[in-house]
Amino acid sequence: MINRTLENIIETKLNAGKAIVVIGARQVGKTTLIHKTLKGKTFLFLDADDPAVRSLLLEPNTEQLRTIINNYKIVFIDEAQRIEGIGLTLKIITDQFKEVQLIVSGSSSFHLGNKLNEPLTGRKWEYELFPISWEEYEEEIGYLKSEQQLENRLLYGLYPDVLNNPGMEREILKNLVNSYIYRDVLAFSDIRKPEILEKLIQALALQMGSEVNYNELAQIIGVNKITIQKYIEILEQSYIIFRLKSFSKNVRNEIKRNRKIYFYDNGIRNMIIGNFTKLDLRLDKGALWENFLISERKKQNTYKNTFAGIYFWRTKQQQEVDFVEEIEGNITGYEIKWKAKLNVKLPGTFIRTYNAKTEIIDRENFREFVVIKTKV
Repeated sequence: MINRTLENIIETKLNAGKAIVVIGARQVGKTTLIHKTLKGKTFLFLDADDPAVRSLLLEPNTEQLRTIINNYKIVFIDEAQRIEGIGLTLKIITDQFKEVQLIVSGSSSFHLGNKLNEPLTGRKWEYELFPISWEEYEEEIGYLKSEQQLENRLLYGLYPDVLNNPGMEREILKNLVNSYIYRDVLAFSDIRKPEILEKLIQALALQMGSEVNYNELAQIIGVNKITIQKYIEILEQSYIIFRLKSFSKNVRNEIKRNRKIYFYDNGIRNMIIGNFTKLDLRLDKGALWENFLISERKKQNTYKNTFAGIYFWRTKQQQEVDFVEEIEGNITGYEIKWKAKLNVKLPGTFIRTYNAKTEIIDRENFREFVVIKTKV
């Protein structure tokens, strides 16, 4: 069982007077994480995948909740997004049962978040859990084995079930894509045309790491721009993709409104396009490497609470910086290569304008990029 970065963080928040909410995609290990964190403790486990549990927690009053909770001091509600009106139920527990530590997990933040934010304002610690991070992976299996597995991780990703079942990666990823993306996302959103979702996500997978033009996507798929934007937001809120904004403050000819699309997991992306060809034979090797690095950096910034803004930068003259990070006004530009040449440099316009630090990230030094060392 791989140790997760969030485990120690959640432990410090137990009995701190607020609900603990863990959200993320299905099958990233939310239930396992919470059970491990609570190991050795007595708690009430309520699995909202069970229809009987959903019925029990559907708009109960305080006395009914008192009966359900009984003498338990810890209550864990799993897959809470499946319970209608769950936000108000959780509010009652946090307000009326002060001695109870409430822990909630949920997939599909676009559904759970909307129903929790208002009822639980000021009453919760909220954390995002992603597929296994490279830091967690390497700490579990060691430097040498992780080095040997790098190509497989670029192809098959870092979902726990994928890592735990070598040789069955494609079958597991197929089930994940079919059950999570095309079933859960459709069930928990108001997408009415699944064929559009399928065309869109395939188009995004083929354009991974490139700038995405909503108007062009609308023409390709045959819908309007607003529909494209709405569906992309749903895919982002459900932890399948994320967007990088363009970084722009001073230079007139900077690209200001475009977005780049990345996937949280390389394996999911490759299953969507049905391509697991070996790395050396692929035309998208650079895109896979970039997606891996930037998704890992996003995990790190979230887990380590850096408050970093993350962007890309490009001018109309095609000067470009792959990844830009801004922390407390300090700007660093990163150029990403599989194997960097000695003369690789970032654009002088960017460096001078923003007094930016620069780094070249490649196969030899990528660990410095995907593991952020926290200050002691």
